[in-house]
Amino acid sequence: MAPTRPFVDVLAAGLLDRHGGDPLALADVTVLLPTRRACRTLREAFLRRGAGRALMLPRMMALGDVDEDDLLLAAPAVLGDDLADLPPAIRDLRRRLLLARLIQARPLGPGDRPPTPEMAARLARELASLLDRVQTQRLSFDRLAALVPERYAEHWGITVDFLRVLFEVWPTVLEAEGALDPAARRDRLMTAQAEDWRTTPPPGPVIAAGSTGSIPATADLLAVVAGLPNGAVILPGLDRDLDDESWSALDPTHPQYGLRELLARLGMDRRDVPDWPSPLAGAPSANAARLRLTAEALRPAATTDAWRAAPALPPSALAGVERVTAPGPREEAEAIALMMRETLETPGRTAALVTPDRDLARRVAALLERWRLTVDDSAGRPLAVTAPGSFLRLLAVAAAEDLAPGPLLDLLRHPLAGGGLDVGRFRASVRDLERRVLRGPRPPGGLDGLRRVARARGVPVDGRLMRLLDRLEERLGPLLTMMSGPPLPPRALVETHMQAAEALAETRTTPGPLRLWAETAGEAAALFAAELAEAADGLPDIQPRHYPGLLDALMAGRAVRPPQGGHPRLSILGPLEARAWHADLMILGGLNEGTWPPAVEADPWMSRPMQADFGLPPPEQRVGLSAHDFAQAMGAPRVVLTRAERVEGTPTVPSRWLLRLDAATAAVGLADAWAAAARTPWLGWAARLRAVETVDPAPPPAPTPPVEARPDRLSVTRIETWRRDPYAIYAQYVLGLEALEPLDRPLGAKDYGELVHAALERLRLAHPETLPADVERALLDIGRDVFAEGMADAAVNAFWWPRFQRTAVWVAAQERARAATLRRVHVEVKGEMALAGVARPFTLTARADRVEAYRDGSLVVVDHKTGQPPAKKEVAAGYAPQLPLEAAMLAAGAFADVPAGPVAGLEYWRLSGSRDQGGEIRAVADDPPTLAAEALAGLVALVNLYALPETPYPARPVPDKAPKYSDYEHLARVLEWSTAGDEEGA
Repeated sequence: MAPTRPFVDVLAAGLLDRHGGDPLALADVTVLLPTRRACRTLREAFLRRGAGRALMLPRMMALGDVDEDDLLLAAPAVLGDDLADLPPAIRDLRRRLLLARLIQARPLGPGDRPPTPEMAARLARELASLLDRVQTQRLSFDRLAALVPERYAEHWGITVDFLRVLFEVWPTVLEAEGALDPAARRDRLMTAQAEDWRTTPPPGPVIAAGSTGSIPATADLLAVVAGLPNGAVILPGLDRDLDDESWSALDPTHPQYGLRELLARLGMDRRDVPDWPSPLAGAPSANAARLRLTAEALRPAATTDAWRAAPALPPSALAGVERVTAPGPREEAEAIALMMRETLETPGRTAALVTPDRDLARRVAALLERWRLTVDDSAGRPLAVTAPGSFLRLLAVAAAEDLAPGPLLDLLRHPLAGGGLDVGRFRASVRDLERRVLRGPRPPGGLDGLRRVARARGVPVDGRLMRLLDRLEERLGPLLTMMSGPPLPPRALVETHMQAAEALAETRTTPGPLRLWAETAGEAAALFAAELAEAADGLPDIQPRHYPGLLDALMAGRAVRPPQGGHPRLSILGPLEARAWHADLMILGGLNEGTWPPAVEADPWMSRPMQADFGLPPPEQRVGLSAHDFAQAMGAPRVVLTRAERVEGTPTVPSRWLLRLDAATAAVGLADAWAAAARTPWLGWAARLRAVETVDPAPPPAPTPPVEARPDRLSVTRIETWRRDPYAIYAQYVLGLEALEPLDRPLGAKDYGELVHAALERLRLAHPETLPADVERALLDIGRDVFAEGMADAAVNAFWWPRFQRTAVWVAAQERARAATLRRVHVEVKGEMALAGVARPFTLTARADRVEAYRDGSLVVVDHKTGQPPAKKEVAAGYAPQLPLEAAMLAAGAFADVPAGPVAGLEYWRLSGSRDQGGEIRAVADDPPTLAAEALAGLVALVNLYALPETPYPARPVPDKAPKYSDYEHLARVLEWSTAGDEEGA
């Protein structure tokens, strides 16, 4: 059957023409198809061709395919006595877990350390794939003895030694399980079916359609079908016109390679194979020029020299062919979605996207929702990214990480989390938990740690937040206890995990199981959970911390396939599903090397030379199957070839088939037509769909709130902010916006500064007038107490504490040097002062780090800085007025605990704790009283300026003096208008 003919419709029409006269005759026909989806598609074709009349459909059987693990042969109707008791196929998860146990029992890594359960499970998946390939090719693992380790790299020798378990141990394991490997069971069933038909031909016709016979057992069965009195084998896209030299030179990457091998098995010449007769009205005849061009482009590499003498082809060879090269996946998906939507403008027309790129498929499906078109990806969605799958994974991670803020919040924000409350109330409680407990430095582990932090931050003991923590303990307590305990049986972990998931999913009105296991994705997750619990039975204990990784590894590869009944005219298909599909418009997407055709991945268990010596077919055979899919799709009436030039920022290489089309079209005189095929409007139209009107950049904000809403009380540190970035004062004090701390914030420079301040404060509170005998020892003892809680953090212990030790040495030296002239040291003293001469009342507040009172009555104001202190010129210019304003307050007696007196010095103590210098004193005023008076006068002027209702609060009025960081910079949209200003000035 030629690629240009609608496969299932032509097949159905031919069968109806042969057997449709007798309503019961069609039921005697047996049709073998590659996949179960092809069977469903053929049923639909019969319904279309039946014109509404009742039909007894043929018996349809899916042969399965070497690339599709979950498509198994339907059991033959007649089995011998031996096969009647054939053991079932071992379940996928059970097999992977048993193989993982074998992998852990024979360590492969350096030092003979066994891999983690997660790594073992991932290796087990690849090992199961190797088992399937070997059994599919009817090879025996006894051949491992013929592999000479000395011929390979040393690590492959270790692998060969390990693989002996597949014939020494694995058969015994299967026997104990009372099961067979799926591929071995399929081979035995197909062999039995072939033998049954060979000895007792069925009375009715048997038609095998669409298979290339890539599996040896399938090829044997097709040979039997071809030899039956009423048997027929329908070959998809057989090229009977390829020259004999090229036919002989076919390699495994060629689309005709599998068909050549099958014909050799059948003992037939390709030119003797007739067309399948079908009376389908309007079935287009093969576009000979298109087929010839495709064959020319895909000819074997050994005969590409024929391109130099290739005969010219007419432009009709590219009629209906377009190609789109998009800048990236987003633009590619937008163009494809637009093509599919445009197809619906013509009644009855159909379109299909065929791609192995599941990300592209999901993008297109999402974009079609713009027009309320629901088109499901036939290849399904990974279970891990569905709502139930992600919920189970998040719960496992949160429990394993002892309810760390990030994983816990991800879990509680999940749509399926309910906690036994109304969903709205639960979400509100979670937001409260995030804001009041989870933000900031990481709290201690577990629910008890969260309660301790909540109490320390003033959360009411009987409030909503504490009740939420109690609810979480009721639902998650058993799982959390397990996760923090000793090794446990995997089944116990699985069952407790699922019970916790159901409990957490519960709402006030709906039980958890009804929410968690609902709809198609929920049913798939429930089946996975049940199979996992059964598969884990009897396995050795594992450390609970490995459970999340093991769950992820076992969930990988599980797909949730959509139910039947999607859009009747639009489809999104994988190459396997598209083998029996035909649409008016076939969009072949993701045509980049490594995607289509797929990359030939390295096998972790056998190198290429090992596979060849063992007898396995080359990995390139998959490329040949992909090439056949591509050639078949090229036969549609209209074809669009799409690719993205970059994926995730990385340049891509066009698919080898596109590059071959580049060369072939030039060879046959179609270079201009091939170039014209790229001049399509789709990218431009898609860009217009997402285009927005030109938007002028927002100007710098300059809000003018009512005078009565403006702040009338600020600290000396906020006066600096007022000078540098008035908008930040507006956002904080007028709008009442406070920046949230980062979630699970690591300890940083700010925390280190607070610890140093606390240690210095406690030293002088204990010794305000006289110093202890050993200042350095006393300060270090206080420091150990202050730093104690953070010492568990590696950064604190290895970096901060040594810095503090060096700081303590320097501070002790300063204290001793000043002790003789000091009368008293005041630390962390508070003061406030009502300003005089202002248009509206205004209060200035301060908290001084250190005020030194000397015996001569003078005062020195000291501010501790663990970071970089402001420069002297910034203080003089009024952009760092903290110390001068504190001096003015001291002179006015605004600090209740410090008698008024003249200020003789303003100093920053830079407590760097560096190896070269533990600290440094920076005096910032030559004449402190004058500088203090100027700072106070400047503040009065600033207050009076902002007492005017027309005075705005601009953002960063002097860019050079703007703060290096602001919590409100994004709110002021600084990047927008500052960039616009740069561009205008460019």
